[in-house]
Amino acid sequence: MPPDPAPAARRAVSPLDRRIEAVTGHDVDTLWAFRDRGVLDELHAHLVDQHRELAQAETGLTFYRTLLHRLSSGEFPVDGALFERIDRTVDQMEEAAGVRDAAARRVITALEPIEAAAATPSAPGGEPLSAADQAALLAIAGGAKLHEHLLTGRMSVTAASGTRIPYAELQRLEGAGLVSRGTGHPVHAGQPVALTDAGRAALVDVRRRPTTTQLPKSAAQPGAWPSIAAHRR
Repeated sequence: MPPDPAPAARRAVSPLDRRIEAVTGHDVDTLWAFRDRGVLDELHAHLVDQHRELAQAETGLTFYRTLLHRLSSGEFPVDGALFERIDRTVDQMEEAAGVRDAAARRVITALEPIEAAAATPSAPGGEPLSAADQAALLAIAGGAKLHEHLLTGRMSVTAASGTRIPYAELQRLEGAGLVSRGTGHPVHAGQPVALTDAGRAALVDVRRRPTTTQLPKSAAQPGAWPSIAAHRR
């Protein structure tokens, strides 16, 4: 199995991360990297876009929660100005919580169809992709062209990363509907090869973790502030 793209710094954690990782088989950093590389199909790409908005909303909420903690830490004199700042910060945090909750609902809406389709394998015939097929699809996702050698007539695919994919491998993937060629270009000049939607879905779905895997519960963040809505009821 090919390695996942090297993740960047850990994204802002949301309570939905574990649910996303369970159904996709990837951590959220890897999904973000796949999105940036154009590997994901439309459903998964939309999910990642919504998750990015949720991460931003979580960051905004954390800012006001941290500010409120600072205001109540004893650093400032207890006077009318402090009470005004606390009241204003609570209002801002409540607004940020509303933005976060709305973003979370959009993530759930994007996630539900993926969860519903989780039991249906995307690879043709229900057969999982081999490690070689997965490596080929990942290479093609970054850009690839089919070339024909002018002297020998031998055909092969060269990916932007430098990876070479045998023509027989391309034919199998193309026959399975996982890749397509830009036949409007002559082979001797290089025909673009790209993943189809089925190829993107297969690349994600066949690497999904088993649904029976028990995932560890995410620990609550230290100093987490209780829900504003629940606190004010």
